[in-house]
Amino acid sequence: MTYTTHISRSIRRNRGAAVVALAAATALLAGCSSSGKSDDPLSGGKASGDSVVVGSNNFAESTLLADIYGEALKAKGIKVTYKPNIGSRETTYGLLKNGSISVLPEYNGALLAYLDSKAAPKTVEETTSAIEAKLDSKLTLLRPSPAQNKDSVTVNPATAAKYHLTGKSSIADLKDIAKDLVIGASPEFQTRQQGLVGLKSVYGLQFKSFKALDAGGPLTQTALKKNAVQVADLFTTDTTISQEKFVVLQDPKNLFGFENVQPLVQKGGLSKKGADALDAVSAKLDTATLLDLDTQVQSQKKDPLEVAKTWLKSTGLG
Repeated sequence: MTYTTHISRSIRRNRGAAVVALAAATALLAGCSSSGKSDDPLSGGKASGDSVVVGSNNFAESTLLADIYGEALKAKGIKVTYKPNIGSRETTYGLLKNGSISVLPEYNGALLAYLDSKAAPKTVEETTSAIEAKLDSKLTLLRPSPAQNKDSVTVNPATAAKYHLTGKSSIADLKDIAKDLVIGASPEFQTRQQGLVGLKSVYGLQFKSFKALDAGGPLTQTALKKNAVQVADLFTTDTTISQEKFVVLQDPKNLFGFENVQPLVQKGGLSKKGADALDAVSAKLDTATLLDLDTQVQSQKKDPLEVAKTWLKSTGLG
């Protein structure tokens, strides 16, 4: 995983102290405003939906998603200003509340963990409902995308070939062979429910051994590539998956929860036309597509704005 994607883990999962990008936040507070008024059914009042400020957290995928959603709004004639790489959720959540930004691409599971660490929803719909129960009254969610950036059980090509595993295979398909496989992940993965504990209790897996590496970073990637481990915890939009032809196994019992991309917006900051445009984007965006777009940006070094525009045109949304 590239450095920028590795950062995404800490941004999405961080439930602790604020990491405040003071200069960026100050600039936003001083400089962000919207003009033009239109009826907004999201708030029941008036929305400055003719001019939208789209923000992103400080990692590559968030910036790409902001470009995708922002360009979709532009295609509908809405004026868009970008505020990329702002910082962590602690900063961007506050900026949404005070209206400095209007739209932010979020991950539903991580947002819920930030708002309510004890919540344990069993469906995407329950996740949305749980978020809405804790969300600031000035904010609202749009529809979730099928695209997810979450933990996964991933095998290398040699292991996939040996045991006839494909992208349609399930974690459960490892039950009879896990005893012959070494799994690698962060040290805490060994004791977490969303780790070895859950893999045993939910899927009945008992691995040959566990190798403590890093949180889906270069140590884990390299170990899986070199077959020092045959199974690893990687994120589902990690660009090394496509580069190295790793195989991500399906998680039908949702052990690893939900991390769907889902726009978080300020009420009054987006018109009905804008909300419909973003919902249309989310409906088209799945995990495989997001992985491909991430690969273009992070591995092939393409301009994320151009990648966003090209994909939107290919779907008829740009």
